[in-house]
Amino acid sequence: MSFPKKLASAVIFSTLIAHTVPLPAASAPPALTDSRFGALLKVAPRLSPEALKAALTALNRLQAAGARVRSDVLAVIDYTKPSRERRLWVFDLAHSRVLFEELAAHGINSGDSQAVRFSNAPNSLMTSVGAFLTGETYTGKHGLSLRLQGLEKGFNDNSLERAIVIHAAAYVSDSIAKTKGRIGRSWGCPAVRPEVSRRLIETVQGGALLLAYYPERSWLQNSKLAGLNGSDGNDSLNVP
Repeated sequence: MSFPKKLASAVIFSTLIAHTVPLPAASAPPALTDSRFGALLKVAPRLSPEALKAALTALNRLQAAGARVRSDVLAVIDYTKPSRERRLWVFDLAHSRVLFEELAAHGINSGDSQAVRFSNAPNSLMTSVGAFLTGETYTGKHGLSLRLQGLEKGFNDNSLERAIVIHAAAYVSDSIAKTKGRIGRSWGCPAVRPEVSRRLIETVQGGALLLAYYPERSWLQNSKLAGLNGSDGNDSLNVP
């Protein structure tokens, strides 16, 4: 991504969240009896409860901090599942229903059929974990694509520099998953099937939360958004 594009993206994302947003005091993740949690898990029984809890926790903390995050949709990628399985969910939060349950690629250096290694480093060709905000769309070599802004320093905050986006890819398909036992891999982007890419991108663009989940110990212990410990009330969320 060129410097002007990165600068433009930073400006756009700064309108979604203030440059420094104080995070609220730590709050417990949604309990299994929480009505929203239960309703969403009921319509997405294959999604790991831990992934859903982490996503709802991040959304709650962003909203409590006054961040301009969309409250109508939520996206979760559960990287505990192999790539041959559908592991990207997009929820309609107003009606507690699933809008998309889709295949999603992981980075070529993150693993073969399963993502087991994660990185925030440029040129790592790995997937990053953590909370992202969706940004603006653009048309590139993969057609309509959606920029992702990583919100977690050290875990995914190089996403703009790395050009981590949602885009269509011919190597993401049910037929490839069935034939090879896995779909193709990306350079770190959560690529999706071409048949659904435009509809999915248009559904989640413009400030929706996307949570890329994997039970990586360092992330879970240090994440101020999705982690179990959360903020101590003195930390801030910084977005370029």
